[in-house]
Amino acid sequence: MKFKNLINEISESKSIKYGIYALGALVVLFFVFQAGMIAGFRKASFGRDWGDNYTNNFGSPHKFLKLGGDLGDFGNLPNAHGAIGKIIKVELPTIVVFDGKDQTEKIILINDQTKIMKGREVVDQIALKVDEHVIVLGQPNTTGQIEAKLIRFIPVPPAQPIK
Repeated sequence: MKFKNLINEISESKSIKYGIYALGALVVLFFVFQAGMIAGFRKASFGRDWGDNYTNNFGSPHKFLKLGGDLGDFGNLPNAHGAIGKIIKVELPTIVVFDGKDQTEKIILINDQTKIMKGREVVDQIALKVDEHVIVLGQPNTTGQIEAKLIRFIPVPPAQPIK
């Protein structure tokens, strides 16, 4: 009986309840932190793979970081999961897209699962032509290329004024 009373007293204690809540909050924070670490690792890995394979993919040397760039400046890393820009080369099953936002050329791999959309219509790979503007969503691979899941044609963006 004494043991049962002791358990009841402990379970009704406010400090024990707050301790359990704090422990639960720490577990949730750990998982949020871990998710951020995984996302950052994937972005950094793509940037490293892209830089390491630039010569293989494009045939010329390239400085990955901007001049005067800081090694800790992760703003220089290219978007690992897609591109928004103009198609500059078509050699199916790959295309090269110049991503205006990142100011980089990205090799996009196309396979049977890649969905290519023009408006609301699904089109074939032969619709991909040089100078077309597209948005590409996909998955990075270990050679610094993007395996496309979706390619959507977009209208030509308006010219930006020169500053």
